[in-house]
Amino acid sequence: MGIEKLAKIKYRRSNKKRFSKVEALSNAQKIAFAPFTFQAIASMLDFGVLKYIDKAPSDIEAIVKACKISKYTAITLIQIAECSELVYQEENKYRLTPLGEAFLYDEMTIKNFNFMRDVCYLGANELTRSFSEEKPAGLQKYFVDATTIYPHVPYLPEKARKSWYDFDYFYSDNCFEEVAKIILKNNPKEIFDIGGNAGKFEKVCLSMNKDCNLNIIDLPVNKELAEKNVNSERFKFHSCDLLSDDTLPKLSGAILMSQFLDCFSEEQVVTILQKIKSSAEKGTRIYILEPIIDNQEFDGASFAIAHISLYFTCMANGNSKMYTEKELTSMVEKAGIAIENKYLNIGAHSYTMLECKI
Repeated sequence: MGIEKLAKIKYRRSNKKRFSKVEALSNAQKIAFAPFTFQAIASMLDFGVLKYIDKAPSDIEAIVKACKISKYTAITLIQIAECSELVYQEENKYRLTPLGEAFLYDEMTIKNFNFMRDVCYLGANELTRSFSEEKPAGLQKYFVDATTIYPHVPYLPEKARKSWYDFDYFYSDNCFEEVAKIILKNNPKEIFDIGGNAGKFEKVCLSMNKDCNLNIIDLPVNKELAEKNVNSERFKFHSCDLLSDDTLPKLSGAILMSQFLDCFSEEQVVTILQKIKSSAEKGTRIYILEPIIDNQEFDGASFAIAHISLYFTCMANGNSKMYTEKELTSMVEKAGIAIENKYLNIGAHSYTMLECKI
């Protein structure tokens, strides 16, 4: 399977180099004007233009009246929508294309778009400075003067906070049941979810197993929310910052890190894994769940995951990224931890889970 996937990737990449000069220049203009395209779509959503066209294919006059916008606004936005293939004209009326429908009905597109708009868009202008200083310059300029976003997510402006949580939960929630089945098949007495946030994985485990004790290790700011969501005598929250705290609680049974290690630089990941190893009893299993860039079936998924790295650069911490399988495997091995199993295509978004044993 690995050889087939490698061959597929090489074939795909070689094809990408075969653009004609005209195609290359056309794509270059799309990238050059992409910020305006993005904001024009945001305006169409705000004004209800796409929603109205989907409900009733319409001409400009009908759009002006229904959406309560000027004729200038309607014409200008529709021209952008037509060039961007969100709408097409038939019998003097505009209709939505499947691409236009995606911004109204595709949950993944909506979550991604809102996350970019409400959390990342302004801060992206600070990307070069973020790379140069290895600090989240976008976060510091537009939200809070801090080294990382994580302790401050509950205090972001309402729209940004909602879009951040919607984005984060959308990708992880749909695979927790499958992950829980894999972890619970070894009958661990304890599960430690490092970076467990609001406790959504714990709720799944509690519904599937009546004996295992659940623990979250995370920043103190998430304690109240997690304990509220996971109301059980078998659940305990451990406040801890793995970058600054010297010790962890004694770990045993199973350890899960879901979308956690991508929040840290390569050097930090190795240090965190070594700290976990030194705090864990022999025989403890470690499960690392990540959306890996190069383990995706579709080009669009790889494109999106690679671009999420830029969120980490300018908004989250300035030095982490989404990793390839080779990068993640290398960090695990540098920490002195052996990988026993690898699970591919977990959940609806093709997560990869590495199973390790101490």
